Amino acid sequence: MIKRTLFFGNDAYLSTKDKQLLIDFADKSKERISIPIEDIGVVVMEAYRMTISLNLISRLLDNNVALITCNDKKMPQGLMLNLDGNSTQQERFKHQINISLPLKKQLWQQTVKAKISNQAAMLRKLTEGGAKSEAFQSEFENMNYWANSVRSGDPDNYEARAAAFYWANIYNEFVPGFVRGRFDAAPNNLLNYGYAILRAVTARALVASGLLPTLGIHHHNKYNAYALADDIMEPYRPYVDEIVYDILSTHDLEYDEYNQPKLDLSTEIKAELLKIPAIDVVIDNEKSPLMNAMQRTTASLFQCFAGNARKILYPEI
Repeated sequence: MIKRTLFFGNDAYLSTKDKQLLIDFADKSKERISIPIEDIGVVVMEAYRMTISLNLISRLLDNNVALITCNDKKMPQGLMLNLDGNSTQQERFKHQINISLPLKKQLWQQTVKAKISNQAAMLRKLTEGGAKSEAFQSEFENMNYWANSVRSGDPDNYEARAAAFYWANIYNEFVPGFVRGRFDAAPNNLLNYGYAILRAVTARALVASGLLPTLGIHHHNKYNAYALADDIMEPYRPYVDEIVYDILSTHDLEYDEYNQPKLDLSTEIKAELLKIPAIDVVIDNEKSPLMNAMQRTTASLFQCFAGNARKILYPEI
């Protein structure tokens, strides 16, 4: 079943009764809305004067809903997850904590390979049929070569090589000289928002699989509470990049004096980015919503940790 993503940008009071999420709006002319909690996967709370009952928070977490709060710039800032997301998580934690360094490197090798392959496929998809596609033919072959050349732990840093080419070209027709950076000009703000949603979906799936999102296989910054989520979401990132590409291609862009696009995170654009958990992806030759596919990915990751499998299931573009 496709889980719903709910976004609250206006003041409201959220409560629960009979396993339903109840929405009472500050605007009294609007009628109460009721939504089954079992149908919800992600809740994004942006309105500053919104109120949510503790009982509802508990019910949502019981159903493994990811609760996202936003800061004063209306960007995702906080994430609340269930601490008891799997019935055997104590045993699963032990498997995760005790994995060997060679296994970590092998799993990161698979992750980087899947990421580069998906980046190459996304570039090909977005440039297919045009002159740009012919010009990139040799570069596509290079990206596939890099993907197939990744060694255990990616010591040759093929991930960075592929990223340099990928970001230099994916949005070039809209933003010449585009540079991917967290604090750089648009559409970086759109990418940041989309990746935050994807990160929450990944962390939610990890918790449901009885894993600690903090303990990564590659990312290990001591300030990062979601290192494993940042690892596992890597091959999924191009799906966010495609949504941002579609947004750029359907908007009349305005540019500042530095030839940088002026593109704010409007409600309309957020609505497009909040579709990320429900978009269709192909994983293990089967089409499914991204949120469901992510659950299969994290379940396969645990099987690798437990020694029952050697391959993480990632989507293929």
